[in-house]
Amino acid sequence: MKNKFTLILLAAVTLATGFSGCKDEDGNSKGINLFSLQDDITFGAQVATEIESDPVNFPILDSASYPEAYGHLRRITKTILNSGKVTYKDDFVWQTKIIEDDSTLNAFCTPGGYIYVYTGLIKYLASEDELAGVMGHEIAHADERHSTEALTKQYGTDVLFAILFGNDQGTLTQVAKGMIGLQYSRNNESEADMRSVDYLYPTEYDARGAARFFEKIIAQGGGSGPEFLSTHPNPENRVADIISYWEDKGGNEGERFEDRYKDFKNSLP
Repeated sequence: MKNKFTLILLAAVTLATGFSGCKDEDGNSKGINLFSLQDDITFGAQVATEIESDPVNFPILDSASYPEAYGHLRRITKTILNSGKVTYKDDFVWQTKIIEDDSTLNAFCTPGGYIYVYTGLIKYLASEDELAGVMGHEIAHADERHSTEALTKQYGTDVLFAILFGNDQGTLTQVAKGMIGLQYSRNNESEADMRSVDYLYPTEYDARGAARFFEKIIAQGGGSGPEFLSTHPNPENRVADIISYWEDKGGNEGERFEDRYKDFKNSLP
């Protein structure tokens, strides 16, 4: 049985290597994802468990102590998921957690749909559509299965399968700590931007929320949000691309919910 698994794993690694030189129509390297959907779910749960057992690096806000804040965040998440555009809405857990760290302007989503949003990002933004836009982007990375694709590229299939089968706890800890800085390809970042518009467009939100976040960073000279920009570069081009995509869909304006968002921010510590 062990030999059979070794052969399967060797074949997987060989296949990944064989595809590593593939290019898309723009000349960019195309990713390879050998994980199954169930692997995404299992792996995401392992990463989430590791994150939530590390309060030093991930000080998660207690939902029982801050029910109003979690009510706001879960309402936003539910609106996005109920847009009818999230492929794995009924397959992934889509669990939301708030990390209490006002100095970090970021959010991330693990494989399988475990979403983490930093208080720094929530307080930095000015309206609910902006946060919905950023969350839509992060949800898209899980929904389009970019996360395991990026992790495969960074760690290799053999390491990830070892984690999946419980044989590499040390690297799992490293993966969990690195989720916030996970490097996605340019194509994956662009696709997540467009999916954010797709997710928000059928909802009550203005679907340009992610673009407004980038606009805010640009207006402040790019000095804010260094963590987000380290993994989400070139905000100027992305604003133009998001708005162009929104216009192609019809350019219908939604709501921004600025007053409601103030209530959200006021509910945080």
